[in-house]
Amino acid sequence: MIDFDLSDKVLVVTGGASGIGRAVVDLAHRQGMAIAILDVDGEAADRAAAELSRSGAPTLARAVDVRDRDAVVSVVAEVESLLGPVHGAVTCAGISRPAPPEDMTDDQWSSVMDVNVTGTFNVVRAVGARMLERGSGSIVTVGSTNSLGGHAHRANYTASKHAILGLVRSIAIDWGRRGVRVNAIAPGVVDTPLLRNTNSEQMLRDTFFVRIPMARPSLPDEQARVAMFLLSEAASYVTGAVLPVDGGLTSGYFNHVDLDD
Repeated sequence: MIDFDLSDKVLVVTGGASGIGRAVVDLAHRQGMAIAILDVDGEAADRAAAELSRSGAPTLARAVDVRDRDAVVSVVAEVESLLGPVHGAVTCAGISRPAPPEDMTDDQWSSVMDVNVTGTFNVVRAVGARMLERGSGSIVTVGSTNSLGGHAHRANYTASKHAILGLVRSIAIDWGRRGVRVNAIAPGVVDTPLLRNTNSEQMLRDTFFVRIPMARPSLPDEQARVAMFLLSEAASYVTGAVLPVDGGLTSGYFNHVDLDD
């Protein structure tokens, strides 16, 4: 029997108050997990936790800047003291500050690298250290289709997402024999309010959807489902993997889909 059961296990989600992170939180809640929602927006994290707590689910929320290693180590210790041993973590915290490379400021470069790369590593290292003591655990990082190719005006973001793949593959080698699995998902175009608010429907069709073989964006929940698979024992022999969850986008960047078929 395939074991997808994650009930009563403890999950840490960074960037858990919105977007893919919130979808992971909601799905984990439905799976019966105890959840720690970590987000730089503490008020949003509190609201998310309050919604879940109404059903009696063991949930806590903390405002955390993932760039701060000491803060991350401290909050992971607190999570284990309040909820129990952490079984899994999904690192969704990330930012994008696009600009043409010739105009990109040092701050635009460093801020993206600090959050997306150093922040991810801080969480993986802190949670992983606890998992290694027990000889079990699963970590899922959130990369991007930018991990697998390039994107105009996003040299900083693309470099950061390539770096996450390097982290995943290297750490998977270090920890594979010690019972801790580390993987990544690589989302493509995800249907979020931000996507809709910053692009017209025509722009989405002409620029994004026309290149996706499935001819539509992903729902956040579709990303969360793959993350939950990687957390579960159904993926017990999967580590160091990067799974594109992109509707086929990276199967061929020169695709052109007839959206009217």
